[in-house]
Amino acid sequence: MSVPIKVRDDFSAVDIRGHARRCKDGAQVRRLLAIATILDGGSRSDAALIGGVTLQIVRDWVLRFNADGPEGLATRKAPGPQTILNDGHRRALEEIVEAGPIPAVHGVVRWRIIDLAQWLWDEFRISISKQALGHELRTMGYRKLTARPRHHGQRPEDITAFKKFFPTRLAQITRQLPKGTPIELWWQDEARVGQQTKLTRRWARRGTRPCAPKDQRRSSAWIFGAICPAEGKAAGIVMPKCNSEAMSMHLEEISFHVAPGAHAVVLLDQAGWHGSAELAVPPNITLLPLPPRCPELNPVENVWQFMRDNWLSNRIFKSYDDVVDHCCYAWNKLADQPWRIMTLGLRNWAHRY
Repeated sequence: MSVPIKVRDDFSAVDIRGHARRCKDGAQVRRLLAIATILDGGSRSDAALIGGVTLQIVRDWVLRFNADGPEGLATRKAPGPQTILNDGHRRALEEIVEAGPIPAVHGVVRWRIIDLAQWLWDEFRISISKQALGHELRTMGYRKLTARPRHHGQRPEDITAFKKFFPTRLAQITRQLPKGTPIELWWQDEARVGQQTKLTRRWARRGTRPCAPKDQRRSSAWIFGAICPAEGKAAGIVMPKCNSEAMSMHLEEISFHVAPGAHAVVLLDQAGWHGSAELAVPPNITLLPLPPRCPELNPVENVWQFMRDNWLSNRIFKSYDDVVDHCCYAWNKLADQPWRIMTLGLRNWAHRY
């Protein structure tokens, strides 16, 4: 009969049970309690009964505990089969994923797992399953994500230049104001909401095609929205059209929400009604246009996406008045969540000054 392996004694049973109480891994808790039983003077059979395992497994637990302490009893992830890709294959795979497919060459406009597997075969004569390749991509840090729209005429240097000179432009505006005037950064945009709502992703069983209502009528309204992420404030109105008159009314709404004695710098795109000579700009507001064709600089775009995904999509609006009611409800609900405005709207490059 073999002699039981001695358990290290620099941990007491009380220490081990304390680790078990703080641990969130159920399997590790069982192992810890089994070791605590041994440290209390119990037999290996008692420990096996508590752990629900055989004596051989208790012996393995003792070896792991002796080697690494309580952390050595954590649940380990199975290593799985050995990968057939080396570092050179992964670097090449990373380059082609980042570059994206060339439709005329690869015959697709986005990479699928099966396309990348075929590319690996064509380039390196490596045959890999879709499951194994998907695991490789996840290990490399890739996930299949929804793409963010980008204007086809956008120039990346415009975004870089705007961010670089933004502090200078903000300082120029500040110098024209009375000394000590607080500055609030606001972001403004418009969104059309109509009876032809968007269909968003939804949970459904694999292998099925979920359905959602889709209206074909065309009544719509416009939400004029603005947020001040640093303060968690929002100002919005719902209008039937986009024009200078509606924009002037929205600027009045923003002006009302600016703190007394403060001055608002409103960043907005270069739509025609934003720069019209008929536009009435309140004295406590300065308009700062964003570069053309750069919607990702404006966090209100993220606000619209959030509102559509959560409150305005997958539904049928009975009439124009119903559209307006839902727009008002959604905007007011957002305005009641200042933490949401901060999460969606704060930008490091703009709010660190």
